[in-house]
Amino acid sequence: MRIFVLGAAAGGGLPQWNCGCVNCAAARAGRIPSLSQSSIAVSANGQDWAIINASPDIRTQMAATPVLHPTGARQMPLRSVLVTNGDIDHVAGLLTLRESQPFDLFATATIHAALDANPMMSAVNPEFVPRRTVALDQQFDLAPDLAATLFAVPGKVPLYLEGDTVETDLIGENTVGVELTSGGKRALYIPGCADMPDWLKDRINGADLLMFDGTLWQDDEMITAGLGRKTGGRMGHMAAQDSIAALADLSLARRLFVHINNSNPLTDPGSPQVAEAEANGWQIGRDGTEVVV
Repeated sequence: MRIFVLGAAAGGGLPQWNCGCVNCAAARAGRIPSLSQSSIAVSANGQDWAIINASPDIRTQMAATPVLHPTGARQMPLRSVLVTNGDIDHVAGLLTLRESQPFDLFATATIHAALDANPMMSAVNPEFVPRRTVALDQQFDLAPDLAATLFAVPGKVPLYLEGDTVETDLIGENTVGVELTSGGKRALYIPGCADMPDWLKDRINGADLLMFDGTLWQDDEMITAGLGRKTGGRMGHMAAQDSIAALADLSLARRLFVHINNSNPLTDPGSPQVAEAEANGWQIGRDGTEVVV
């Protein structure tokens, strides 16, 4: 499998349009790399590609990735798009892909229902983009020679569906991870995860690659930085420093943080937190990172 990190940031990207935090200021000045919003591309044969999560930045992400460029006047190597939840930073890019270009759109029934409830999404014409409903824990073909299985991870409903009471540890179809398999290799993509129960650790263990939620470094990061009122737990994301500890005893060939918030010191390659993560075997995902599994 070839996997490209198209976008390594959480919602809003780096720099975020309305943020003047240390990291956003450094990215605007070119002192640290800018990051676009969460998305990856994967292929088992180097010719047929699937995108997992269609971020609002999908147009520029695809333009920056030659393997995703058109191969003819209206021919594309894109075969499918899969979304792991209904969050805006994972589905808004579908509106960019509305140009009557054929590909399959995979999601759980719950996520498809959230998309179908938004009339704007009808612009992604189902005549060209059939909606493929995927059951949890059932393997399916995501692209030629590439199989995928969706599995539940602790999470919550999208922000725009939140009510007065928000459950952040829902187990079901709202937030899923993806297991990718090809040629006897296994990669896991989990850009959103609120907790690490033992059953999820068992599922992750032994993978050739884990791409995991790195939204915040510490749970109260946005509060202490004066950037918001929510903890990572309230947003449905584990703190990266807790993930490092929780997964330390697992056998993983490679582990990579993705979906990194603009407030997170992991955005700065020179930060002590990056050094700590790398010392514990973690790589920090950046836009354009390529992984061969």
